[in-house]
Amino acid sequence: MSISAAVAPHVPYLRRFARALAGTQKAGDAYVAATLEAIVADPDSLDVKLEPKIALYKVFLREWRSVPANREVERWGAEDGAEVKNLSAIAVEPRMAFLLYALESFSLEEIAQALECSEGEGKALIERAGDEISAQLKTSVLIIEDDPLIAADLKELVEQLGHDVTTIARTHGEAVRAAVERRPGLILSDIQLADGGSGLEAVNEILVSVETPVIFITGYPELFLTGNAPEPAFLITKPFYRDAVKAVISQALFFDRRSHRAASA
Repeated sequence: MSISAAVAPHVPYLRRFARALAGTQKAGDAYVAATLEAIVADPDSLDVKLEPKIALYKVFLREWRSVPANREVERWGAEDGAEVKNLSAIAVEPRMAFLLYALESFSLEEIAQALECSEGEGKALIERAGDEISAQLKTSVLIIEDDPLIAADLKELVEQLGHDVTTIARTHGEAVRAAVERRPGLILSDIQLADGGSGLEAVNEILVSVETPVIFITGYPELFLTGNAPEPAFLITKPFYRDAVKAVISQALFFDRRSHRAASA
């Protein structure tokens, strides 16, 4: 199999990872392009002893580290008297390890291979990133979910991250009222609700008057893909992995704050 055929299926996933790491799709794509150019220039840079996806990410991370600015931790200015924090304010190595684990579903062995470290070091980096994320990102959260067990699980997860759950809404009407009254900083929403309503419709109604990032958590992703989904929005399928939810919450808040800063610049 040719190198291009081996890596091509994994490029879309690398673009997703690069966006999360770099902060914007444009910046992420620039590093993906640099990675592919590096492989073309030196085919031996792709470690053939590894699975093609792991080898591709390994080259990407080398390219990323080769830029000194990428090793710096961002420190944003103050908003409302507090420092604005996000994924870019997390130390670089823990951030990469966490995204590989929670967003890309790499195993500890694969993370160690991609980062060129031991499995123990990779695990320690993931745990450090989780602690930093929990400490840095805090907001109020509206959960729109009609299954009480799932709602309780999400509430516990959200609170473990240091956020406050303002309301758990089971219906379209409850969700809209709660959002207008309490103006959450983040919404986690199912798509099919107890009253037969649509979480998509509820969220679209909320976003008319409340500007906030949204994460849809659903067992019916096709309804999100074919419905009138707000943009940007994030999608997690049920059954979900708790670490994946943590990663997407951090991304949603991060990109939301970055977009506000860009709009006001």
